Amino acid sequence: MQLLRSYRYPVSAQNLAQELDISVRTLYRDIELLREQGANIQGEAGLGYVLIEDLALPPLQLDHGEIEALVLGLRWVCRHSDEHLVKSAKNLFHKIQHVLPSAMQEALHNSPMLVGSEYRPQQGENHFTQLIRQAIQDQSILNIEYIDGKKEPSERRIYPLALAYFNEVRLLLGWCEKRHAFRSFRIDRIQQLHNTLQNYQPNRAFLLQQWFNESGISNQDFYFN
Repeated sequence: MQLLRSYRYPVSAQNLAQELDISVRTLYRDIELLREQGANIQGEAGLGYVLIEDLALPPLQLDHGEIEALVLGLRWVCRHSDEHLVKSAKNLFHKIQHVLPSAMQEALHNSPMLVGSEYRPQQGENHFTQLIRQAIQDQSILNIEYIDGKKEPSERRIYPLALAYFNEVRLLLGWCEKRHAFRSFRIDRIQQLHNTLQNYQPNRAFLLQQWFNESGISNQDFYFN
């Protein structure tokens, strides 16, 4: 279903099966199952298939300003994030595309909102970013080997709380057991990273709010209210 969302025009069963790494016969069976569940998939063997109406999301009405904000955000993610987050951004784009009226779909595809130069990560940086995002979600402790701005190496045990994306650098914000304080770490200076799979306490929401309080930064600058 998600793959069909990414195509605006009919695509052959062979191409779909190849992308999904399944047999064409299995694909035909899956398409029939989706149709039985209410998906409006038009086409047949030899002609290709296209998703006409997506029942996974309710009808959605967006104005032009909301579409521009959405496209700008998704395009930024696609040019500045790791491959897993890029894939999620593209999936979200296709999901929203299929629940918009035709006129709004055109506005979505032809949005004038552009994003500047692509972030160029250091070797291994995207992999570390993916691991950090998972650790933040799981609230698990990370062990890292780090080189600071003075080229001094150290080993740290970190409670990961947030990732900050800037044009030239990505930062991991966390509680550092060694310093007994909140610290930020440049992802491109992390040499090794290991997820201990041990959960930290207090929980992430409490610690992050404590960081906001200590830093004097309002969380309203980051959250939607």
